[in-house]
Amino acid sequence: MKFDIVKTMIAIAVSCLVAYGCYTFNTGDHKELLTVGSLIFLIPTLILTIGIQFNLPRTNSLIKTVSGMFFGLAVVCNLTFSLVSFKEPSLYIIVCGVLFLVYLLIAYSISRAHQ
Repeated sequence: MKFDIVKTMIAIAVSCLVAYGCYTFNTGDHKELLTVGSLIFLIPTLILTIGIQFNLPRTNSLIKTVSGMFFGLAVVCNLTFSLVSFKEPSLYIIVCGVLFLVYLLIAYSISRAHQ
């Protein structure tokens, strides 16, 4: 596994901009929760999509594909929660937490397969 520092920094910057967009679009009371939650979800998915190169080509393409799909899913999920005001923060935490844990499980399983 090799890190590309420039691409990793770009991934972090793009994730921060998307999280800031979620912050500005949100009209509810939970702006900070949404911003921190989106950063926690967006940064690892985008770093694994563009910032890291794996040694095995199949592992590399599978993790990049899964990470890209979950990055898109995270953007849609966070924009939905930004535009729709939600009263209870527990709904956001549960939905995004389950999605993030499923993503981590899939990425870990792919990386351990050594294919």
